[in-house]
Amino acid sequence: MKAKPPLSILLCAPRGFCAGVVRAIDVVEEALKKYGAPVYVRHEIVHNRFVVDSLKRKGAVFVDELDEIPDTDAPVIFSAHGVPKAVPQAADARRLFAIDATCPLVTKVHREAEIHHKRGRTIILVGHAGHPEVIGTMGQLPPGTVTLVETEVDVEKLEFAHGAPLAFVTQTTLSVDDTAAIVAALKQRFPEIVAPHKEDICYATTNRQEAVKHVAPLVEALIVVGSPNSSNSQRLREVAERAGCSKTALVLRSDEIDWSIFGDIRSLGITAGASAPEVLVEEIIEAFAQRFEVQVEQVSTADESVFFPLPRILRDEKAAV
Repeated sequence: MKAKPPLSILLCAPRGFCAGVVRAIDVVEEALKKYGAPVYVRHEIVHNRFVVDSLKRKGAVFVDELDEIPDTDAPVIFSAHGVPKAVPQAADARRLFAIDATCPLVTKVHREAEIHHKRGRTIILVGHAGHPEVIGTMGQLPPGTVTLVETEVDVEKLEFAHGAPLAFVTQTTLSVDDTAAIVAALKQRFPEIVAPHKEDICYATTNRQEAVKHVAPLVEALIVVGSPNSSNSQRLREVAERAGCSKTALVLRSDEIDWSIFGDIRSLGITAGASAPEVLVEEIIEAFAQRFEVQVEQVSTADESVFFPLPRILRDEKAAV
C-alpha cells in the first residue's frame, strides 16, 4: 500500500460555538424538553444548516415569519440574531408564547441604539445590509432614524449637518479590521460622533479572527468550517486571505472539500465559525486523515469562559423540576 503523504494541521483556538450560540441552541432544546414538540423558531436559530437540521429532527419547526405559525400554545422562539420590535409586538397581539433567544451581546447593541435615540442622536449602524442582525437592530427604532453604512465609501456619502448629534453602533460579527477602518473614517468626518462604551464586535468574533491571523501565514491552505450565510464565518475566510493564505475555503461538510485545491498541500489551518459545531471540525479532519498522514496541533491565542444563562422562563421551569 502506498504511504500517505504527511499533512500538518494547525487547529485554531478559539473556534466554533460562542456563548450566544450555545445559549440559543439550548433555548430550543430546553423548550422541546419542557413543552414537547412542536417548538416554532422564527428564522434559523443560528446560521448553520447542520444545527438547524438536527433541531428539526427533534421537533423544532422553522418559519420565516410569524404568520406561518398557527394559533398555538407552543413556544415561539426568536433567533440569536435578534428581531425588530414589531415581531414581539405581533406575537403579543396573537398571544403567542414567545421566548427570546437573542444573543445578549446583540441585545446590548439594541439598548445602546435606543439610548442614543432618546438622547436625540442620529444613529449610524456599521453592518451588512439584509443580515438578520442588522434588520433587528434597525427595527428597534422608528424607520429612518438609523442609517446603515457598509464601507468607507458609504461614510463619504453621508450628509449630516455640521455639529449634528451623531452616534454609531456596529453589527457584532464584522471583520475587526474592516470595521476599524470604517470607524476611523466616521471619526475623521464627524469628530464629535459618540462611540459605543465598549466595542460592539463580540469577543468571539474578535478571538476567532485573531487566531486565524496567527495561523494563516504558517500554512499553505486554510479551511473555515461554517455555513455560507454565516457572517462571522465569511469574515474568517477573508481574514485568512489578508493574512497571507492564498488557498482558503468556507466548507460546511467534508463532501464539499475541493480536492483539486486541497489534495497536494503539506500544511493546513482549520477553524470554525461561531455557529459551527465541533463535530463538523472532526469530520473535516477525518476526511483529510483518509488521504494524508495527519499530525494535528492546536494553536490557542485566547481562553474563553463566557457563559450566558437561559431566559428566565426556562431557568425557573428547570429549577422547579
